[in-house]
Amino acid sequence: MDLLLWRHAEAAPGIPDATRTLTPHGREQAKAVARWLDAHAPRRLRILVSPTVRTRQTIEAWRREYELCPEIGISARGGNLLTAADWPSSRDAVLLVGHQPALGEAAALLLDSEKKEFAVRKGALWWFQYRERDGKLGTELRAVISASFV
Repeated sequence: MDLLLWRHAEAAPGIPDATRTLTPHGREQAKAVARWLDAHAPRRLRILVSPTVRTRQTIEAWRREYELCPEIGISARGGNLLTAADWPSSRDAVLLVGHQPALGEAAALLLDSEKKEFAVRKGALWWFQYRERDGKLGTELRAVISASFV
């Protein structure tokens, strides 16, 4: 199974938090990662998105169908993300578009890290794969894509 974690791009400050929108720079970040996904994303990909405005604007830069998933919203924790993705049981690759600190917590869980969370930069995409290698099942970090480097 492949699991891709995409943090929303840069958003403007504001209240309420759920209605914050992407900045012009954030829109460019989302477009840059969307171009990378065009070339590299798995063909069969289920996309789950936090219901906030900024996460929806991030995925809409890629112009793919997606499902809103309140379970990965602002107050989610890393374990909530893995449950929503049905990790590692899902037969389909899954892309989650969400928030810190849940994305960083999920990354730490996936990597079996002693750290409680990793810093996932705004607009960044982390790609994990659960597979058999040398007769053992495990998680591999396939790619970390920063919006500023694509």
